[in-house]
Amino acid sequence: MIPFFNRSHTADLDKSSAGVKLSLNQFFDDVYFPHAKATKKQPHHDWSIFNKHIRNSLGRHQLDELLNPILDVWVREQTIAGYQRSTINKHIHLMNRMLSLARHWGYIVNHNPQQQNIKRLSMGDYTQRFLSAEEIERLLKACRASQHPFLYLFVRFLLLTGARKGEARMARWADVDFEKRIWTVPRSKNGRSRRIVLSNAAMEVLRDIRKKSDQMLLPSEADNFLFTNPATLTAYQSFYAAWFVARDLAGLSDLRIHDLRHTFASLLINKGVSLYEVQTLLGHSSVQMTQRYAHLAPDLLQNRTEIVGGIVGGGHF
Repeated sequence: MIPFFNRSHTADLDKSSAGVKLSLNQFFDDVYFPHAKATKKQPHHDWSIFNKHIRNSLGRHQLDELLNPILDVWVREQTIAGYQRSTINKHIHLMNRMLSLARHWGYIVNHNPQQQNIKRLSMGDYTQRFLSAEEIERLLKACRASQHPFLYLFVRFLLLTGARKGEARMARWADVDFEKRIWTVPRSKNGRSRRIVLSNAAMEVLRDIRKKSDQMLLPSEADNFLFTNPATLTAYQSFYAAWFVARDLAGLSDLRIHDLRHTFASLLINKGVSLYEVQTLLGHSSVQMTQRYAHLAPDLLQNRTEIVGGIVGGGHF
């Protein structure tokens, strides 16, 4: 089944249906990426991965030539080059996706048994990283010393809301109801909107963001981004460059920005907040996603068991 595209790509689809073979580069440029732009929230990620890690190494091969011996070498070369396994798995995911769609749309007619999906690299046991109060203090101190105008406020905002970095990066002033103290994320990771309740400290950060924007003569009207890049007057693409410098300065070189979200959850759990409440605050679609934090409060659980122990074991019956 060949997908529908706009008229500019009709000729390429007709050629494919007539039996003309496509190289991987041709397939990506003329078929896959137009489809990704129409269906994916952030197609530029696919564009970046393909051009940096696939185009020069595999792009000249015809689609039916991309067999597992060739693909396995491609994976191995990335490992030798020192890429992290999580990064390589993102590249593998894109390659598997393209080949799957090529077969589904009829660009690969005869399925070769040596063209199976590439196996993702094992990640081992997932290690969650949670900041202690002392580490939070060190991190915020390093972020405050950064020359980046918004890094400190961005990191503090993530710690106070448990939001994903992309949610905060793309937040607009119109998304915040200052009266009800609710931040609405129009589209979260699961594709649905969600509401984030803002604490007094989070509201203070918002006021500081607006104050910083005013000082820098940056727009802060309803449709403007909270964190406006002064060079482009739009949202920042990322905070990584400044983040890496600050976290290393704080002696936290193993810390990821996403760990700020884990820290938000761990602080709540260790203060006795229920998993259901944490699930709601994080916007998880199921409690199973939040269950990973259940181990964080063994002392609290011990104290809970003592409630029953004090009644049953205390000779009251």
